[in-house]
Order: sequence, then structure tokens, then C-alpha cells
Amino acid sequence: MSRPPFEVADIIRQYGNSFIAKNRSWLTWLHLRVLYAIEFCRTATLGGHLDRCSRCGYEVISFNSCRNRHCPKCQTNARDKWLAERSKELLPVSYVHVVFTLPHELSWLALQNKKVVYDLLFRTSTATLLEVAADPKHLGAEIGFLSVLHTWGQNLLHHPHIHCVIPAGGLSLDHQRWIHPRYPFFLPVKVLSRVFRGKFVAGLKLAFRQGQLAFPGSLRPLARDSAFHAFLRPLFRQDWVVYAKRPFGGPEHVLQYLARYTHRVAISNHRILDVADGKVSFRWKDYAHGGKQRKMTVTAEEFLRRFMLHVLPRGFVRIRFSGFLANRRRKQLLPLSQRLLKVSPRPCSETHGNSEAKPAPTWRCPHCGGSMVLIEKLTAQQIRRRSVDRNHLVDTS
Repeated sequence: MSRPPFEVADIIRQYGNSFIAKNRSWLTWLHLRVLYAIEFCRTATLGGHLDRCSRCGYEVISFNSCRNRHCPKCQTNARDKWLAERSKELLPVSYVHVVFTLPHELSWLALQNKKVVYDLLFRTSTATLLEVAADPKHLGAEIGFLSVLHTWGQNLLHHPHIHCVIPAGGLSLDHQRWIHPRYPFFLPVKVLSRVFRGKFVAGLKLAFRQGQLAFPGSLRPLARDSAFHAFLRPLFRQDWVVYAKRPFGGPEHVLQYLARYTHRVAISNHRILDVADGKVSFRWKDYAHGGKQRKMTVTAEEFLRRFMLHVLPRGFVRIRFSGFLANRRRKQLLPLSQRLLKVSPRPCSETHGNSEAKPAPTWRCPHCGGSMVLIEKLTAQQIRRRSVDRNHLVDTS
């Protein structure tokens, strides 16, 4: 894929200072850290390293990545390593994609209480899937799946939802056989929706009673018990959106499918069409009208405000495993599932099993295709002191 003409980093460099000055009242140190990381990602400010081709001796200085999980340029390597690990865990069955979405009425509450509400979204969607799947009326099995949190819509506005990717079927409750689904959509969506709604609202009430929710500014009146419960009451009068796609294929398709969801950020650089005169134009899909491609133009300040809505709390885990794929149970139950499905467990790669094996080269020499080997790590000061021909300064993205 060719390098995009505009990047989020360009917008931050041009308009970041004015954005920060106008929004000091709500920006936190974490927001500022994300802005700084993206602005200086793969620049001399973060230092770099000298690489040399093992074949022809060509040398080049490459600038370091920021490795911030909100950076549009830093997700490819992390995604590829993560997918390589997941390839060992695939089962020879179809996979199902289920999405749990919070009603827009709760968006403001989630923004003011990200850690509490996002964690509740994970826990209740997980409990819903496990409970409904275990019911003999629907599947009667213990399932395993991964969940990924997204907080954005295509227009960059706040839209928290959970993507769940699930092997179709599960272990019998006595762990003696694999049970295949009886419904085309794996589990009944209406049942999932109602159970999810009940569990989430109950979780909100508990968080309120325990004083875990914040109501700043104009939201302060909702801190009263009667006002908060009056706010929650209408949520039971509507169906909550739970979307389930038909099974989309076996293990040969699932990694490619996962790559579209696991390590995404709010917007990729390739969607940015123009940055000029204090405005940003970007491409988005209008799912309300059949996924039609549209162009949206907003001020640079509004673009950065929307982008900052999706900064996650420090240390918050946005990819989680549940059921028989949960970290504490995977070692025992994943091989069991593979045996029941008559699959030989995938052997570990040489590099995974042998600590002395050399890692694969991260990039190739642009002249001869040989492996580029790291020779020396450089600080920002060392890079500035070196009189290096600009033609040798490359970005290894």
C-alpha cells in the first residue's frame, strides 16, 4: 500500500498547539501524551537506529516508532505478531461475528467513566454469550471467543461497541464432545439483546450504588438516586442492538478477518483526503445508507476533538479472551477442543521454541533485498550530530 498523502501527525503538527490551548479544561496528561507520541512518531525526536545490509553493506538510519496504541502508523507490526500467535489456536469450524453496541443515550456516561463503562461492556457481553450458549435450548455448550473494543463510528464520533469472534460451536458441558450450532446465526439475536440489556443496566445500577460513576458539570443532577434511575428507565423500552453475521468461513479466513478489527485505531491515515485552511477532509462509510462512501469535512480542531474521544484509560485491555479461550483455561481446553475435532495441535515455530534462533528481519535492503541488521541504537542528539545524507534517511514503514 502506498504512503498516504496526509497523516494524523500532520494535523497535530499544524494545529495541535492551538487545539491544546483551547481545550485545556478537559484534556488530560494521557491525551497530551498521545498527541506528542503521534506527532513525533518516526522522527529524529524519538531517536533511531543504524541498520546495515548483511549482503551489500548498505547503511541507513531509521527513526523509532512511538509504539503508542492510538497511533495509526504503529499497529501493523503489533497486529502481525498477534495474528501469528492466534494462528496456533484456530479450529476447523466456521467462525461467527457478533457485535454488542451501547445505546447512544449512554455515550456521554461512557465518556465520563471510560474505565468503568467499557469494562462493564466487556463483562456483560461476555456473560451474555456464555449464559445463552450454555442454555440447552440454544446450544448447551461452553464456547470460547475473543472480544475487541471499538469506541468510534466511521464519522469519528463516540460509538462504543464490542466485536466478538467465536468458533461456531463449543465443548459439551461434560467436556466429552464438540457441539455444533443448530441456528444459522449461531445464537438467537433477540435473546442475546435482552440478556445483554438486563445485565448491563444491572451493572450500571451496582456501579452507581458503589459510587464508581462520576457526574461532572451539567450532569451533576443525575448523581441523585431518583434522577439516575429515572434516566435508566427508558432504556428498557427499546431493543439494544446486537448484530450477528452468518458464519464467515473456516480457519483459512479467520486471520484475515481478525486483522480488520483487532489493532485498528479511530481512523487510518489512508482515509484522510485533505488538510488545508484549518480543515480536514476524510472518507467514511455511511452504514445507514448501505455503506456508501462519503466525504466529510470538519475543522482541524473538531477532527482532533473527535480523535481524542477514543483515547483509552492507561493500561486498559481492549482485546480479551473468554470461555475455553480465556488465558487461565486455554492451555487445557484448547488442545481438548482440537482433539475432539480431530485436529493435531499446531507445533510452535522454531523462533518460539528456541531462544537462540535469530528473529526474522524487520525489513529488506532497498538495493539488493538482503536482510537489514541493527548495528547501533542512536539517541536524538546523536542523530542530529551525524552529518548524514538526507537521501539515506528513510522510514521503514
